[in-house]
Amino acid sequence: MVRLMKAEKEHAKCAADLLMKLWPDHTEEEMLECASEYIEGREKAAFLAREEGAFCGICLVSLRHDYVEGTEENPVGYLEGIYVDDAMRGLGVARALLGKAQEWAKEMGCHEFASDCELDNTESLKFHLACGFEEANRIICFVKGIG
Repeated sequence: MVRLMKAEKEHAKCAADLLMKLWPDHTEEEMLECASEYIEGREKAAFLAREEGAFCGICLVSLRHDYVEGTEENPVGYLEGIYVDDAMRGLGVARALLGKAQEWAKEMGCHEFASDCELDNTESLKFHLACGFEEANRIICFVKGIG
């Protein structure tokens, strides 16, 4: 049976290991710093899924006070990242982690919850739509060196 919990300081290494799977282009040190930031932050939280003693999923959530596409209020609960091990996918673990994140956002005074995904991440798009998110906008971001 999968058990969900809010990550605490002692879970930082396990959280970082899961984040390395979500964002493999980052170093272990960067992901440990990220996990600690969400675990210790007042306006951030990390939730973990555990199955038979092993951590199998993570969800990062924050409060955003800046403009968030499609929202009307501040702050907005924001799903910053979610990952579930391949073997546990399709069992409702990600949806349960998202539920914990949304509960946390409500407790923090939010009435809206938002997220994003890359344009070509069809798996993430399907997940978001299946969980009741509505697409707010599509954008392409640009950058140019000037010096």
